Amino acid sequence: MKKADLGLIGLAVMGENLVMNMESKGFTVAVYNRTTSKVDDFVNGRAKGKNIIGTHSIEELCANLERPRKVMLMVKAGAPVDSFIDQVIPFLEPGDIIIDGGNSHFPDTIRRCKYVEEKGFLYVGTGVSGGEEGALKGPSMMPGGSPAAWEAVKPIFQGICAKVESGDACCDWVGEGGAGHFVKMVHNGIEYGDMQLICEAYQLMRDYLGMSADEMHEVFAEWNKGELDSYLIEITRDILAYKDEDGAPIVDKILDTAGQKGTGKWTGIAALDEGVPLTLIGEAVFSRCLSAMKEERVAASKILNGPCGKFEGDEEAKKAFIEDIRCALFASKIVSYAQGYTLMRAAAKTYGWNLNYGGIALMWRGGCIIRSVFLGKIKDAFDAEPELANLLLNPYFKEAVEKSQAGWRRVCAAAITAGIPAPAFTTALNYYDGYRCEKLPANLLQAQRDYFGAHTYERLDSPRGQYFHTNWTGEGGSTSASTYTA
Repeated sequence: MKKADLGLIGLAVMGENLVMNMESKGFTVAVYNRTTSKVDDFVNGRAKGKNIIGTHSIEELCANLERPRKVMLMVKAGAPVDSFIDQVIPFLEPGDIIIDGGNSHFPDTIRRCKYVEEKGFLYVGTGVSGGEEGALKGPSMMPGGSPAAWEAVKPIFQGICAKVESGDACCDWVGEGGAGHFVKMVHNGIEYGDMQLICEAYQLMRDYLGMSADEMHEVFAEWNKGELDSYLIEITRDILAYKDEDGAPIVDKILDTAGQKGTGKWTGIAALDEGVPLTLIGEAVFSRCLSAMKEERVAASKILNGPCGKFEGDEEAKKAFIEDIRCALFASKIVSYAQGYTLMRAAAKTYGWNLNYGGIALMWRGGCIIRSVFLGKIKDAFDAEPELANLLLNPYFKEAVEKSQAGWRRVCAAAITAGIPAPAFTTALNYYDGYRCEKLPANLLQAQRDYFGAHTYERLDSPRGQYFHTNWTGEGGSTSASTYTA
């Protein structure tokens, strides 16, 4: 009997769909699930007659694999991954490969990679994006870990992943250790930002312009034909048109509390650790937290006062403001990606990863949740200038923001005046204005730090790296604190 090209543990929807995808591309797959009845149901049902081998133990799974063995875990992040690694290891030989395809936190992947390599095996931590449909039809994949494992898994990963118009695969080697899961984490953080920006555009149209779901459906349908063309704009268009059984838009009946699985939060924590101003994704995470406080918000709405402004203007003015919202959405999206790429650059320096930033944009061009036409422009930017410090400095994005800027500012001003929350739009604009500001008020802040904590400061008329302390009160003396960055 032919042995399998890969073994997969975890037959939840993502695992099942990946197996079906691999089999459809000519690979034989062995499968195992902790609840073995699931294996039988799968093999005798959806996988019946296909090159899929059902197994009832990890030992049996490993015995059915071609060498080097490749065992892919599609299980819940955290302790279950560690548990299965230890269960798999006794049945492996040197050079065999363990693959974690879940949404693991990148420090865990760094630790696991070291642990598995020390035992003589290879480890791959790969981000898999695209949800259920992507897993089945072609996801975006972001593998990292043991470089020696790449040649063995490359034909499978690039065989099953999404492809762009040129035929290029939306999967390539990201880097050592936790690089793959780090890039997937940033992808998810950007996804949080994109979704929040779309929601702010929706709320402005709904609450400020008084538009119906059908009217907004038309707007998003139009936006999806231009520079905002993307999967998330596309599904928003479709959601707004979807009717409940009574003919009313189903979106109007959904409770306004958002869930989250933690990857956006991890992205924000990583940015704080690296000292990178990832303000838009941070606001997107906090917006979900605020939405979850539903009962408190309902009570507060009866107590706290503020403007409840409505748009006052004719149909032509309304149309112009919708275009302003599009500009705000596009410019803010550019800022979000600029911040995400800045975080990846900082982490690459910290962890010694050699990231291919244009390649990452290509990986995100198809199959994943944030896929969009826009990512092609990011690839072009890094192909032209691999060491680009910030996307905003690229000629295409600089010009795009300049063209969108007036409308973006009008939208932020209108939202604030009307009392409609737009945290992502406004923080993106604040970042843009802060980044282009030659002189920020941090001179005063540093003086305050020196006043109360003798933290010292640098002077405009002295070389960088030379620190001074002032005895502000006449009582502090000349002793200063050591200079450090937390």
